[in-house]
Amino acid sequence: MAGPGSPRRASRGASALLAAALLYAALGDVVRSEQQIPLSVVKLWASAFGGEIKSIAAKYSGSQLLQKKYKEYEKDVAIEEIDGLQLVKKLAKNMEEMFHKKSEAVRRLVEAAEEAHLKHEFDADLQYEYFNAVLINERDKDGNFLELGKEFILAPNDHFNNLPVNISLSDVQVPTNMYNKDPAIVNGVYWSESLNKVFVDNFDRDPSLIWQYFGSAKGFFRQYPGIKWEPDENGVIAFDCRNRKWYIQAATSPKDVVILVDVSGSMKGLRLTIAKQTVSSILDTLGDDDFFNIIAYNEELHYVEPCLNGTLVQADRTNKEHFREHLDKLFAKGIGMLDIALNEAFNILSDFNHTGQGSICIQAIMLITDGAVDTYDTIFAKYNWPDRKVRIFTYLIGREAAFADNLKWMACANKGFFTQISTLADVQENVMEYLHVLSRPKVIDQEHDVVWTEAYIDSTLPQAQKLADDQGLVLMTTVAMPVFSKQNETRSKGILLGVVGTDVPVKELLKTIPKYKLGIHGYAFAITNNGYILTHPELRPLYEEGKKRRKPNYSSVDLSEVEWEDRDDVLRNAMVNRKTGKFSMEVKKTVDKGKRVLVMTNDYYYTDIKGTPFSLGVALSRGHGKYFFRGNVTIEEGLHDLEHPDVSLADEWSYCNTDLHPEHRHLSQLEAIKLYLKGKEPLLQCDKELIQEVLFDAVVSAPIEAYWTSLALNKSENSDKGVEVAFLGTRTGLSRINLFVGAEQLTNQDFLKAGDKENIFNADHFPLWYRRAAEQIPGSFVYSIPFSTGTVNKSNVVTASTSIQLLDERKSPVVAAVGIQMKLEFFQRKFWTASRQCASLDGKCSISCDDETVNCYLIDNNGFILVSEDYTQTGDFFGEVEGAVMNKLLTMGSFKRITLYDYQAMCRANKESSDGAYGLLDPYNAFLAAVKWIMTELVLFLVEFNLCSWWHSDITAKAQKLKQTLEPCDTEYPAFVSERTIKETSGNIACEDCSKCICYARRFGGMDWTRAVC
Repeated sequence: MAGPGSPRRASRGASALLAAALLYAALGDVVRSEQQIPLSVVKLWASAFGGEIKSIAAKYSGSQLLQKKYKEYEKDVAIEEIDGLQLVKKLAKNMEEMFHKKSEAVRRLVEAAEEAHLKHEFDADLQYEYFNAVLINERDKDGNFLELGKEFILAPNDHFNNLPVNISLSDVQVPTNMYNKDPAIVNGVYWSESLNKVFVDNFDRDPSLIWQYFGSAKGFFRQYPGIKWEPDENGVIAFDCRNRKWYIQAATSPKDVVILVDVSGSMKGLRLTIAKQTVSSILDTLGDDDFFNIIAYNEELHYVEPCLNGTLVQADRTNKEHFREHLDKLFAKGIGMLDIALNEAFNILSDFNHTGQGSICIQAIMLITDGAVDTYDTIFAKYNWPDRKVRIFTYLIGREAAFADNLKWMACANKGFFTQISTLADVQENVMEYLHVLSRPKVIDQEHDVVWTEAYIDSTLPQAQKLADDQGLVLMTTVAMPVFSKQNETRSKGILLGVVGTDVPVKELLKTIPKYKLGIHGYAFAITNNGYILTHPELRPLYEEGKKRRKPNYSSVDLSEVEWEDRDDVLRNAMVNRKTGKFSMEVKKTVDKGKRVLVMTNDYYYTDIKGTPFSLGVALSRGHGKYFFRGNVTIEEGLHDLEHPDVSLADEWSYCNTDLHPEHRHLSQLEAIKLYLKGKEPLLQCDKELIQEVLFDAVVSAPIEAYWTSLALNKSENSDKGVEVAFLGTRTGLSRINLFVGAEQLTNQDFLKAGDKENIFNADHFPLWYRRAAEQIPGSFVYSIPFSTGTVNKSNVVTASTSIQLLDERKSPVVAAVGIQMKLEFFQRKFWTASRQCASLDGKCSISCDDETVNCYLIDNNGFILVSEDYTQTGDFFGEVEGAVMNKLLTMGSFKRITLYDYQAMCRANKESSDGAYGLLDPYNAFLAAVKWIMTELVLFLVEFNLCSWWHSDITAKAQKLKQTLEPCDTEYPAFVSERTIKETSGNIACEDCSKCICYARRFGGMDWTRAVC
């Protein structure tokens, strides 16, 4: 029986609404003698257990007290329906202002850089001791500082995640394959020193700024604040800023490119290897706004991807990696017929241009060959002259220069560039030259366009690597702008000096979004003009627990892959076209590590963020998600109740902006609010509306603290310490926690801690227990056995929670949720005690769960086992344990199957061949990369992963092969939900030697749900 959730076997443990007490009897010969378990007995068991466990949960959570307290304030609050369009426009305006501040910081750097270069005269003999980021603070064996390695003061800074930095100065990184004292580099470093003042000034104006930098067209990288760079284990730093997307996007305009690769017999051996490396390096310089194709030629044409003849494809990561895989299959033979290849390339570019797709303006042919016997001027005259709309870039492979003149003429006659590549080490620097040529029109026209990259994780920089050790890799976007020469003698030639930029972590965007106004299931999201996600709560860029890895296609996840219910891409297309409007659809949102599903209707509101290529959307769930209420209490009342030690606030919500001033960065949000309300920090900027609602929630929920304390003091009430924790959360992110046992006695030490992401308030979602409780009738409890992240350890606790509504109607917002956590053993003991009850007068029961012929189960409304006679089955999907019974429940309509899709999954797959071309990307690390690849494959095999099929035995069997690895895959999988309209039912299942009687009953009363099957 197929199980729900991710398509691989789940860890032990489950989380669910206490919805079903499922028992079934394998009665064998007993059934054939027509002995049955009376449905009334099963209903009695369900009623007894449901009533007691609900009573315990209500008592220790204080749910009735909290509901009463909110009711007392009912007349003093104002309920408002959220205007989604106005909300999304306001949020877009806030983001626009934030983005504008970053853009202005970059613009000031551009002006300063161009002015400094204008005043500088090149000196080939210039000697200048600058701070080299690799050599700073390094000494020789005599204790003296190395050349270019003077003392550079570094100190941990909390704004930069306590990394040791210098916030007064920048330093300079030079790639290993470049000479530190090359005159061009020394001169560039010298005049760019003037940027230090602007770096510091920008940081003073906008303390939320993080890394600022200047990437020079000569290859050096100036970074502020200054930080120490560490080479890899081979002493190499291969980072070249000119290969980064922010540099390429700012330096050039979108382009259509056809790459022609000579695979004639003369290209055998090293030449073909260099040619493949050259193609791979060209692919590195293409971004999501570019389109390309690769054609190999000898006496015939060979499309590298045969399925894509005669067209161009978007240069996203997935497509580029796909073409790289095919590069390794190229081999050299035959005679090179360049005229055929040129004709094909011109036709492709012409046809593609007429479709209205692609870049429209810039088109180029990249020719990689070891020689050309003709200039092919007749072909150029036919297709490209006199307008020369297609630029020709020629790369001569090898040391021979016999045919260099022909290739030079072809490039120069078509507004391109010629270069010769003799070794692998020459490839990268020579490939970069074409970018300078393509940037000339922008330079001559002085087009200082601001560019924004898609969301990405840059793990190549030292700060990113150090952050990854502690916090995981950081998702960010970059704003960048080109820097041009304004000197009279070079201005007409269009000289690109480099690109300046600054990073904006995606979490900074989330701080501009008031989560409390979006409701429990609501969220905001942003996409690029290509439809790729910038931020979305369903975006999962990383995989694996512990030290996480980037997914290969993490930066090109399309909106249609997470909002997949929109089959016609209505929402996506409207946002890509930068429209403003509304869209509605039914959605299936997975929760609890993808094991469960909430079905609801969302209203989407969207608009563009001006000055950027981004569009913003807001999703509000219908019902309670469309309403907001305002309460009112005095500051004195609220402050008094905020002082309680059990109160905490959502750390990732922005109540006050503590990033603006260094003296505030050490403050928690709760500490900042208290100082703000007391008037002790006039420079603090806070959300007055949100803080007012926090004060209201603090006052209303304050009495529950005394209630919990009285329960804790009365030890006889909880003598067996079955209930361990009580907790509450409100719509403003306020939380209260009470322990009924000592902290060291808690069964689940991680619950509600910072690492327990699913069960605390985050920037993009409410706690799991809050979200699931909100979708049930107020007063009914959701019972959860948390899913374990490990493969062996199972959870030994049960969490129960219920929602609190302000009014007894659908238009009432859910104002809070409360709950408890109890021991699993305590919960299960209550179930077995209830299952021994019967209605006979003498108290003797004819049948119970203790009978060998009866198997008793308690399952939840998603089909996961809460209680079983076999303790090891706790948390398993019931269909895995009793597939025939689960199928019967589906047939009878007690459960329904919902099909879900995951377009960000990682699945095990056979690795048919290695990517030889991709391995050439770094000539310094070719051998090391091969070793790392082998080790990675082995590690990935050993790692248990949560997104591959766990119920199909054929996939499980394949996973045992050492040659398998984790790769992106599109996955379809089922989830199961109990049908509320089925009150009770029964049936029989015939098997080989027996018959199984199934009784299913559901009891509704006291605001709780129970079901039973016998």
